[in-house]
Amino acid sequence: MPKIRLDQLLVQQQLVESREQAQRLIRAGHVRIKEQTVAKPGHLFPEDSQIQLKEVERYVSRGGLKLESAIQNFQLNLDGVIGLDIGSSTGGFTDCMLQHGASAVYAVDCGTHQLHDRMRNDERVRVMEQTNARYLTSEQIPQPIDFCSIDTSFISLTKILPPLKAILKPGGIIVSLIKPQFEAGKGQVNKGGVVRDPVIHEEVIENIRRFGTEALGFKWNGHCTSPIKGPAGNIEFLAYWTT
Repeated sequence: MPKIRLDQLLVQQQLVESREQAQRLIRAGHVRIKEQTVAKPGHLFPEDSQIQLKEVERYVSRGGLKLESAIQNFQLNLDGVIGLDIGSSTGGFTDCMLQHGASAVYAVDCGTHQLHDRMRNDERVRVMEQTNARYLTSEQIPQPIDFCSIDTSFISLTKILPPLKAILKPGGIIVSLIKPQFEAGKGQVNKGGVVRDPVIHEEVIENIRRFGTEALGFKWNGHCTSPIKGPAGNIEFLAYWTT
């Protein structure tokens, strides 16, 4: 079996987009072979070597790991879907959708100049910056949406979910991040902006569930804990809905 440089091997196995990215990951200690970290890009290895990458650069941001967790936990299939990423920010959720088969993603955010260049330059991504999702309309989204993710801050999901009734297809899927620090009452959030009480967590989840099912007619299919905590260590939750 011929041997080649490790940086070339990462490109050959389609684990990275370029040798430069491979070299950066290798030198940062993010590449392992046979459970051993390899720190030099020029080391030679057989072409069939099993390479392990740390998850830090699987997506353009760590946020992609949150959505990936929901996809795995809820056994979701995104092949060919038209996606909507509300609160796209750097684009971790958008990237995750694309890597799981989405054919197009509308990346919506109220800010600007946050989306990673790789997402901004991807022809499958429709960039919608300076757009307040609270007032999103079907006229702004010309294609019926199959799948929507929500990762917003400083606003309740009760403000973000209602417009989706007119935007998603019947039976469309929503994965929303529930952030107790932005849903709980003022007296339930400590001075550091953290909600630690599991009783409050459950109360927040139940309030959101009831709002979505009773006020909007969405179907609640369950929730799981996000693998990544929010600012200051806030525990957050991923909810799975269908319209």
